Amino acid sequence: MSYTALYRKFRPDTFADVKGQDHIVTTLKNQLRANRIGHAYLFTGTRGTGKTTVAKIFARTVNCENPEPEGPCGECRICRAIAAGASMNVIEIDAASNNGVDNIREIVEEVSYSPAEGKYKVYIIDEVHMLSTGAFNALLKTLEEPPSYVIFILATTEVHRLPITILSRCQRYDFKRISIETITGRLQDLTEQEEVQAEEKALRYIAKTADGSMRDALSLLDQCIAFHLGHELTYDKVLDVLGAVDTEVFSRLLRNVLERDVKGCVQLLEEIVMQGRELTQFVTDFTWYLRNLMLVQTSDNLEEVIDMSTENLARLKEESGMADIDRIIRFIRIFSELSGQIRLSAQKRILVEIALIKLCRPEMEVNQDAVLDRIRQVEEKLENGVVTVTADGGGSGAAGNAGTAGAGPKPKPELPKAIPDDIKQIVARWPAIVGSAANPMRIYMKSANLSLGGDNKLMMVLEDGMASDYFMQHPENKVQLEALLSDFSGKEIEVNIQTVSGQREFEENYVDISKVVRMEIEEEDS
Repeated sequence: MSYTALYRKFRPDTFADVKGQDHIVTTLKNQLRANRIGHAYLFTGTRGTGKTTVAKIFARTVNCENPEPEGPCGECRICRAIAAGASMNVIEIDAASNNGVDNIREIVEEVSYSPAEGKYKVYIIDEVHMLSTGAFNALLKTLEEPPSYVIFILATTEVHRLPITILSRCQRYDFKRISIETITGRLQDLTEQEEVQAEEKALRYIAKTADGSMRDALSLLDQCIAFHLGHELTYDKVLDVLGAVDTEVFSRLLRNVLERDVKGCVQLLEEIVMQGRELTQFVTDFTWYLRNLMLVQTSDNLEEVIDMSTENLARLKEESGMADIDRIIRFIRIFSELSGQIRLSAQKRILVEIALIKLCRPEMEVNQDAVLDRIRQVEEKLENGVVTVTADGGGSGAAGNAGTAGAGPKPKPELPKAIPDDIKQIVARWPAIVGSAANPMRIYMKSANLSLGGDNKLMMVLEDGMASDYFMQHPENKVQLEALLSDFSGKEIEVNIQTVSGQREFEENYVDISKVVRMEIEEEDS
């Protein structure tokens, strides 16, 4: 005898066996008890939540010779015929493959014939959103006024694709995603019946991965049991089969990101890849981990919402104090975007590595949350030690200070002996020049410091980041700036762009000629 998959073997036969849809089951049972049976029903919801199962139970119950409070008796002649697929009273139609006008016209013609046995002819049309516009129109009149012995049950996962004329003629029932607790309880019952030893933690992870679908959960359980047939189903074995990653790995990865340790992140990803983990699932699970971190940070007493063990929850609460909410939201945004890209990519690993580098290096982005993270990064450096200029002009932290401490105090920059008249003119009129520029150049010019180069050229000193990148990585912007200054001065002006890590570095290494020019103007006025 061939093997029967778990989701088929344990398909509910009565309303009592249906899990997680109590609001629908109760309504249908009350209708049956009061003999207030409708002529058209619409069952909608995500995959694997019980739409077709409930439709079949309802179809058997309305035709059962000895119906019970929880559904069909399962023993009478009609129940056995329907269960064997030999009854002409219950007709199942897959609209995905029978979506034309002719298919629906056949149904309309059959409706005129009363059932040979039993009370009702029940038409279950699955994936009804796949019907063509012509097929919907052909069904419309019959759906509105069918014979008294006909019931239509339409099932769909995409209710928004149904015409409003169809929706208005049906009683609509929305099937909810089934909770992790409900799925876990069902899996425990089935493993006991199948005499399979399984850890609760393993079954809970399967339930979580199923994302509210009981059918998906049973299929995953079937897969895990088959892979480790004859052995206890442990949490680690489930992770192996599903290509998933343990929560502890996410914690290590997050701490590497918070420390901006690119090397540590890439090495950890290498471990994950070498273990044969599925990167698409890894991205989804890490995004979920970040979501849990965000919830822990914003609210208290969320243990029921966050499905985690006590140990993992304690670790999560510890990590919630390591990063503020803006930073976590930026992480979630980056990995959410990655989740949409990675499914169809042939280079999944490279995409994940790029995303991890973005998490560690906010300067790679120009979004508002990335800018906030960069500011936060500078503040952290300042808290740990003053940022100084290294020999190559770059910034360094406290370690850089330690290396230069023995070199003695740095000499102050000397005042220029004479500032050319055209440069004085530009510096004096700088606010007006800035006001005439267009954004974003205006913003960057407003934050710039002015100094004088060794060859008496105007020097514009900008903080390292977006402002300096705007001019240094895009030469056309520098040309536009020089043209703007030339228009104001009436002479050809060449600008030298320099970068610093902060205002303190500018004051230590450059002369602010705007102050010099202002002093000269004040002396002339007096």
